[in-house]
This record gives sequence, C-alpha cells and structure tokens, in this order.
Amino acid sequence: MAAAVTLAAANIPVTVFESARQLGGRARGVWHNNVQLDNGQHILLGCYHHTLQLIEQVGGNIEHDFLRLPLQLTLHNRFELKAPNLPAPLHLLVGLLSAKGLSFGERLRAARFMLALRRINFTLLHDISVFELLRTHSQSDGLIRLLWEPLCISALNTPMHIASAQVLLNVLRDSLNGARNDSDMLLPRIDFTALFPERAAEYVKQHRGTVLTACSIETIIPNGDEIRLTTRQTILSTAHTELFSHVICATSPISAARLFHTVPQLALIAGQIAAIPYQPIYTVYLQYPEHVCLPHPMLGLDRCFAQWLFDKGQIAGQRGLIAAVISAQGKHQNLKHELLAQKVAQELCEQLGIMEAPVWQKVIAEKRATFSCETNLLRPAHTTQMPNVLLAGDYTAGKYPATLEGAVMSGMLCARTILAPIK
Repeated sequence: MAAAVTLAAANIPVTVFESARQLGGRARGVWHNNVQLDNGQHILLGCYHHTLQLIEQVGGNIEHDFLRLPLQLTLHNRFELKAPNLPAPLHLLVGLLSAKGLSFGERLRAARFMLALRRINFTLLHDISVFELLRTHSQSDGLIRLLWEPLCISALNTPMHIASAQVLLNVLRDSLNGARNDSDMLLPRIDFTALFPERAAEYVKQHRGTVLTACSIETIIPNGDEIRLTTRQTILSTAHTELFSHVICATSPISAARLFHTVPQLALIAGQIAAIPYQPIYTVYLQYPEHVCLPHPMLGLDRCFAQWLFDKGQIAGQRGLIAAVISAQGKHQNLKHELLAQKVAQELCEQLGIMEAPVWQKVIAEKRATFSCETNLLRPAHTTQMPNVLLAGDYTAGKYPATLEGAVMSGMLCARTILAPIK
C-alpha cells in the first residue's frame, strides 16, 4: 500500500492485488467475540517519519490515532527508565543515570556505552552479535537482562546471541540520537486495517487506481516489455490474465519465492528469499472484567512468558482487554494455545495481583512474523534481473529490522525507482 500510494500521488494509475479478504497483511485488524483486535501489537516510534507521513497523507491524524508516550521502559517491580523532557541525547543519558533497578556502576556503564556508540556514529567496522557487542562494552548481566535484552527482542524480534548488532545500532541511532520526540512510542488507538490500509485503498481509488481483495496472483510471465499476471478470484475461483508495465511484488517472502521460482530470470533472487530464516511473535489476548487495568498502558515483565503487556483500555478504550506479547523463539512455542493463555493469566495474577479469571482468551500465533535479523544476513535487493519487476517488503535490503517503517520505506523505494525514468 505504501508503494501504491506513492505511485498514485504521482498520478500513476495502479492496481493492487490482495489475496486475503482484507488489507493489511501481518498488520491488520481481526474480529473475535465481537471485539476488534490486531493481528499483533505494533508500536511505532517517533523516528518512523515515512510511516507517519504516509498515514497523514491518506487522511490520518497522528495525535488522534495514537497514544503518544515519551520514552519509558518499565519492567514491573524490577526496572524503570523514564527519559525527562530534555533535548536528545541528553534525555536518554539522564534517564539512564537515574534508572531504577540498576546499581550506580551499571547506570554509568550504560551511559558510557551510549556515548561510545555516538563517537563511532553507531557504525561498526563489521557486524557482530548484540550479545558480543554488549560484552565488548562491559555491560553487566543485570544491564543486559533488564535493559538491552528487552530492547533487542522488541526491536529485532531475534535472540541477542544471534541478532545483528549493526541493525540494532541503526534503530538506536534513529530513535535515541535524533530529535527528542524521535524516541516517543506511539500506540495505535484504532485497529491497523483502519489506521492505514483502508485509508490508503480509498486514496488509491481516488487517484484512478484499483484495489482488489480476495484476488491472488498465480503466475508472473514476461511478455516483451510488459509483465503478464495470471490472477485468481478466491471467491469465484476464476482465473484471467492482465498486462502491466511494472510489477511490485509486496507479498510475504514465501509467496514471493514461489512466484519468482517459476521465472528463469528471477530464480537467483527466489533462492535468496527462500533462504531467509524467520522468528515468531505470539499475542495473547485476555479479556477481563471492565474494571481490570494495568499500572501503565505498556508494561514489561521480567523472566515471564509474557514479555510486554498492553492495556487496551487505556490505549484504545477497550476496557479490561490486556494484550500480552511474546517475541522471538522460545519455550512458549511448545505449549498449546489454551495452556499458554492460562500461564499468562497466572503471571498477571502473580505479578500484578489480578485475581479475576479472564472472560475469554485468544492467542494469535504468527510463526513467521518477521525475518530473523541475524548478523551478516543476506537480504535481497528491491531490484531484480527484470527491470520492471521489483520486490518490496520489510525483509529486503535496508537499515532496519522487520518493522512497519522498514516495510513502508521498501514500498516507497520501489515506487520511486519506477518514477525515476518518468521524471
């Protein structure tokens, strides 16, 4: 949708094919028990300038659509970092030096680490794991456990022993070393389908474009200077072909590899895509009675199944609804959904004193939620061996891990590549 909106804004008529019945992909709204949920909890940062600009371009209002929280990381009864209202990066340094749950020596080491990263402009000579980087800069076990590991898992969705330190530094540089509000956390007040994809679809239609849902692409066939697409309507199960000047493949990596594999010119990049490793994200929704709430809209837990809790009552007015997020691989994957939800509810009881039983529970497991952001990972370029076939997705070559901003930047890059010769 980012690619489509960018092209539509340049007065290029586009056709969007979406195989699902609704737009949004992994960032979409879902209904359960007559309650609007999200397929997973996504946080935007203030430094996600492309995504926020695009939301506003299609009619969104950032201050209305999001709950904006100044940088604050709280692990219940274990750790708290609150950045004061000071210019960046002073706000972070003061926040680190006054953080609760760390010794004075640990706070000093954390501040020195950030200053050391500034001196090297957050750029490593060669990529290493996050854990190796932290050890190189004398970060203690307590610092790693309470600060850096939760940050790494949240940002990269990859265990820190294999996670790319350079990609994490890219995120830290853009969020913590720029303007003060770049480190703000923005929690959506409305579901993700309504937040961007639906508005984007209307924008595209208003600019002579077409958006088709429940319509999948079966094959990509080179046809001289054009591309022939074989499409299939899911509901009618009817196939037909259409010709286009350019194609941007913005599907999941698995679908992209399948489509490219049958085209000889795209076999190499299909192999690159197929080799990408993945990490899961589980979201456990627990609906409690309406009076149940958390001490903060967003709250972390230490050494529990649930890593981060989101109070949807405070964020979106869905009183009593708690979303628990479990990022990256772990022992939770071995549990049946009902048992996992019970264990998370037990943790909320033990950690926060929530004695009531949930009215209902829902686990959404995205087993391939993101690419595994590992050291020196080979990510495919947005261009292919066919000049009029491009590749968009958060997993393509870029500075960010699998984030909404990375996906948006990738889509916009593909669109601008098409527009460049026109200009």
